[in-house]
Amino acid sequence: MSKTEEILAKAAQRAQQSNLAYAGALLPVEAQALRDAAGAVIVDVRSRAELDFVGRIPGSVEIELKSWPGMKPNPDFIVQLKAAVPATSKVMFICRSGARSHEAATAAQAAGYGSAFNVLEGFEGDRDPAGHRNTVGGWRASGLPWTQS
Repeated sequence: MSKTEEILAKAAQRAQQSNLAYAGALLPVEAQALRDAAGAVIVDVRSRAELDFVGRIPGSVEIELKSWPGMKPNPDFIVQLKAAVPATSKVMFICRSGARSHEAATAAQAAGYGSAFNVLEGFEGDRDPAGHRNTVGGWRASGLPWTQS
């Protein structure tokens, strides 16, 4: 079994265990490996404010699921997704901590994306005992590529 097949099998197993409506759930390092090996697309669904002030994943597709302030839902999310990413792609959604990306993966699967994945832990990960992010899990704490304005 190749590394890609192994990652996809783990992601599918997590989806089955958690009764998810999409193809699978990935750890950040697995998402980066799929991106490198299988050409999977990362769709960052965080708000413009988060992208501008917290950081970006180079080469990702950026489509807000909810906009700041007020975290208003983006009514054109699926239209924008379809314009940016073919439905035949392996598409991995990421947000701050994994909640909005779960929503995005669910919506994408319902819209015909058969290989939609949620990136667990998100960009910033969980809060540490002091209440801070970026130290426990997540894209940044995993040492994966990112940039900041």
